[in-house]
Amino acid sequence: MKQEKKGRIGGLPVNINIMNPVPNKDAQSIVKLVRKDGKVSGYELSDGRVLSKREGVALAKQGGIRGVAIASRSGSEYLRSLPDGDISNNLGDLPSMPQGPQTFH
Repeated sequence: MKQEKKGRIGGLPVNINIMNPVPNKDAQSIVKLVRKDGKVSGYELSDGRVLSKREGVALAKQGGIRGVAIASRSGSEYLRSLPDGDISNNLGDLPSMPQGPQTFH
């Protein structure tokens, strides 16, 4: 586990998560990241839906995605994995797919 120093854990602020939504019983999991130019632009869910980053944050706030918190960096909200000791479900360790012209509907 990373050590906490001066309000930071590793390179991240301790209070990086601005919201830890409670998932609904039918909440989906993120199974794949959508990337454009190496940056996360969206998420594929366990039910096959592909959402933009903004749509994913909105759904998570409603409890529709499990295992994530909402964080903010430079005024932009995004999803982060909740630490559970299982690195296989960390968002950064999930497979990725490139964003194409028809990725988000």
